[in-house]
Amino acid sequence: MYELIPISERSFYIQSPSRAGLYRLDDTEVCLIDSGNHEDAAKKILKIIAEHNWKLAAVFNTHAHADHIGGNRLLAERTGCRLYAPGIECAFARHPILEPAFLYGGFPPADIRRKFLLAEASGAEYLTADILPAGMEMIDLPGHFFGMVGFRTPDDAVYLADCLSSREILDKYGIGFVYDVKAYLETLEKVKSMRAKMFVPAHAEPTDDIAPLAEYNIVKTREVADRICDICREPMVFEELLKKLCDAFGIALNFEQYVLIGSTVRSYLVYLRGEERIQTEFAENRLLWQSR
Repeated sequence: MYELIPISERSFYIQSPSRAGLYRLDDTEVCLIDSGNHEDAAKKILKIIAEHNWKLAAVFNTHAHADHIGGNRLLAERTGCRLYAPGIECAFARHPILEPAFLYGGFPPADIRRKFLLAEASGAEYLTADILPAGMEMIDLPGHFFGMVGFRTPDDAVYLADCLSSREILDKYGIGFVYDVKAYLETLEKVKSMRAKMFVPAHAEPTDDIAPLAEYNIVKTREVADRICDICREPMVFEELLKKLCDAFGIALNFEQYVLIGSTVRSYLVYLRGEERIQTEFAENRLLWQSR
């Protein structure tokens, strides 16, 4: 764990729980793609950089989930590097309380104001294409979160962040976090058609052929949608739907899983309603969901 793996002369990844990317700008300076899940991860990443006598110039965050921005503050304090995040993700990086508050739908309880969902605040700046190193491309990958992006380096390594998960994760957990299901499926279709020397997802093994894994993620996403429709053959309130869905997938909820899966299921319901596969009704002050 926390081993630097070369892809090409200038592109690398750091084997870690949320796989980070590293791109060598020249003989002395490097930039990171994401910063790990906490300051402990940042310290291990800094150790790798120091061992190669490199200087960290910048961190480019793919999105603002805590496991991707958790090392931002320490890296900036220790090295003076610049921190960047795209679009609305920049606001989440600067004000990380937004993540647990968004997931909970109100002031978040202490149970989810922990490092898993609440990173330390960092002075991220707004990332635009002109800020990137020469030849590096920013790739829009919406769906998993508000405005997630990936990056393609000049030597054709593509860092895909959280836009897909490994087969093992999907088979074990069944339901992965998704903010916008329609956009997520469109992103997976786009990724499926991409070509590169190497693809580096954050939560799956790097590969030179991403199409089979992208297709598996599409299949599993549609399976969740179909299961929700099956459960909602009778009118159902959200909490009962959530229970039945978690029972079906063998998921035991705690507070963190409740907000992550709960938010995802709400996103699926909105997607299915937009696809006219589910309808809604208010009855006796309850919002009911039912398959058409």
